[in-house]
Amino acid sequence: MKEATYPSLDGLPVVISGGASGIGEALVRAFAAQGAKVGFVDLAEADGTALSAELSEQGGSVMFQRCDVTDIDAYRAAIGAIEVAHGPTLALVNNAANDTRHDWRDVTPDYFDTRIAVNLRHAFFAIQAVAPGMIAAGGGSIVNFGSVGWMMASGGYPGYAASKAATHGMTRSFARDLGKHGIRVNTLVPGWVMTKRQLDLWVDDAANELIDRSQCLTGRVMPDDIARMALFLASDDSRMCSAQNFVVDGGWV
Repeated sequence: MKEATYPSLDGLPVVISGGASGIGEALVRAFAAQGAKVGFVDLAEADGTALSAELSEQGGSVMFQRCDVTDIDAYRAAIGAIEVAHGPTLALVNNAANDTRHDWRDVTPDYFDTRIAVNLRHAFFAIQAVAPGMIAAGGGSIVNFGSVGWMMASGGYPGYAASKAATHGMTRSFARDLGKHGIRVNTLVPGWVMTKRQLDLWVDDAANELIDRSQCLTGRVMPDDIARMALFLASDDSRMCSAQNFVVDGGWV
């Protein structure tokens, strides 16, 4: 497969949350391959350190900061450290999330708040942290990660679904507020992506039958498929795209 190269990403300072594994790892690798200056955060220190070292040894400009994105002060500090090294963030990819299943009957107020914190709140405050630099630069791109789950009326994770539905609204509001500064804000909406976590926990024979029946396209959505869309949205090629949902799900919703 021949994949696109985006000259506008070469040297572009990018911040990615949840970048040590799964879709996040694919994002880090894809942006580094384009020559971007990649800063990423994750709780998984060993995986993040190893990924950063590997890509740096290959000539990439990659910086890892261990961080719990639900600790907003710590996350702000991590973004600040990345910006000291790479310059003001011009592409922000709000990828970090947790789709752990939960029964609505068992959800407590504290547990609900943790779902909001890990799936929505950090994205808002990351935007707040990087937007001034984008405004000063005269533009930038923010990519928030949504979900097809709530679009399909999937059950089993109402706190996650609520958070991801809210992300779509947040995208459109920020797109209006920041668009006058040349900043694009979009939602990247993955389908059922075959990450190790999904394969280990939830993709069984019944799930595979559902995917085969529901997707228009045969095959499986892979982390690299999501990363390719993120590259486009961060690049100058998407200069007139904002306030939109970009769904990569094999034609499910």
